[in-house]
Amino acid sequence: MGCQKPDISALKEKARQFRKEILETLHLAGSGHPGGSLSAVEILITLYFAQLRHQPQNPFWEDRDRLIVSKGHISPGVYVTLANAGYFPKEELRTFRKFGSRLQGHVHTKVPGVEFNTGSLGHGLSVANGIALGAKMLKKNFKTYCLLGDGEIQEGSIWEAAMSASHQRLDNLCAIVDYNKVQENGPVNEIKNLEPLAQKWESFGWHVETVDGHDFEQLISAFNKFDTNKGKPFVILAHTLKGKGISFMEGQAAWHGKAPNTDQLKQALSELQ
Repeated sequence: MGCQKPDISALKEKARQFRKEILETLHLAGSGHPGGSLSAVEILITLYFAQLRHQPQNPFWEDRDRLIVSKGHISPGVYVTLANAGYFPKEELRTFRKFGSRLQGHVHTKVPGVEFNTGSLGHGLSVANGIALGAKMLKKNFKTYCLLGDGEIQEGSIWEAAMSASHQRLDNLCAIVDYNKVQENGPVNEIKNLEPLAQKWESFGWHVETVDGHDFEQLISAFNKFDTNKGKPFVILAHTLKGKGISFMEGQAAWHGKAPNTDQLKQALSELQ
């Protein structure tokens, strides 16, 4: 699809609406992960509505771009995005985390549009490597994307995958780090500091772009650079805010796995008007 010249104002309106739907979905379920879902909204919208080559009515289209959501606990954000993109009816969001529903707490392949079961962190980049390498071996021109969490990249498996991608010159692979600075148990830099993060990726042989992950124009510009990338894998470090858009959730580790109650939902929705 490629980021050509999308309507930025329309994308911003989607972001406002998606945040409302994420919160309503979580409230109905009584559990889930709002913080990371809200921080990744603009990234997901840019991917599905401006960048990815995909066909919602034909989710197994052979030449589709692939997205591996390695931080699979942000399923509320992913499901809201997929439903709005046309992969399944939006009414199904009301079944999130209910018994028998295919919309469970971590993304999995029973849901149309989900490429791989994730949620046990640290594995997604290796999976994306394999898909990207397979595309090269089969001489396919689809691209592979992998959405990572910042806490997740404290795991050694990510850096093994980063080395492998560089060694294989996987220039058809784009990783995106949702760098919201907060993980389950507190601030990322206090639990295991990632910095200097850009230099780390560069030293592993990746092309690095650093952006404001809530700025559509910066995200689009970075993805446009990926579209012409040659010779090495590509990573976008997207600086974001955990719980973006909701005053009492922003930057708070407590909202890693907690749904809003009725009063909190009312306040949150009023802030998104």
